[in-house]
Amino acid sequence: MTDTPPTFSRPLRIGDPAPEFRARTTCGERALSDYRGHWLMLFAHPADFTPVCTTEFISLAKSAEQFEAIGCKLLGISVDSLYSHVAWLRDIHERFGVKVTFPVIEDPSMIIATAYGMLDPLSPDAAAVRASYVIDPQGVIRAMTWYPMNVGRSVAEQLRLVKALQAADRNSASTPEGWNDDRPLLHPAPTTLDDALSGESADGAPWYFRQQRD
Repeated sequence: MTDTPPTFSRPLRIGDPAPEFRARTTCGERALSDYRGHWLMLFAHPADFTPVCTTEFISLAKSAEQFEAIGCKLLGISVDSLYSHVAWLRDIHERFGVKVTFPVIEDPSMIIATAYGMLDPLSPDAAAVRASYVIDPQGVIRAMTWYPMNVGRSVAEQLRLVKALQAADRNSASTPEGWNDDRPLLHPAPTTLDDALSGESADGAPWYFRQQRD
């Protein structure tokens, strides 16, 4: 007899409204609606007092001002308790000299993690994956990244991702591979023949590859 695979509701996708929540954090109570009008990076980590998560939190804490400079808030979450979060962040401060100033949500009931699909339904334990969600000022999910438990995220790439989304929105444009803010953006590809025929640029670039500056 073959076990029937469990069924799940549709996972979150880019363009979905981010599920609302209210929870205790290391900086007091927070709700998703508190961040309306700001960009937000909500990120899950598998567990407190673990090596890879510690490196991520140190790097995120050191980069917090860079996220703040582009109007993006940071908000962490795991299924550990608030007391575990506080003890871990205190230990990071004492041992590495780094203060984690962004809030970290406690989610022992796994309600938020479940709503966002941060838990692998086939996992043998309740550890959240390294999931990150970039949420725009209107509360819409604009990007998602997932990493396995044994591979740390690149904080520089998370920062670049938010900058790219913001630049694309400002200019109604796209960003090329590896884009950073010192590089041109790309015009959307023409969708009519007339646009394609009139789309040659002065530098001889093809009609489907027109650049613009932010």
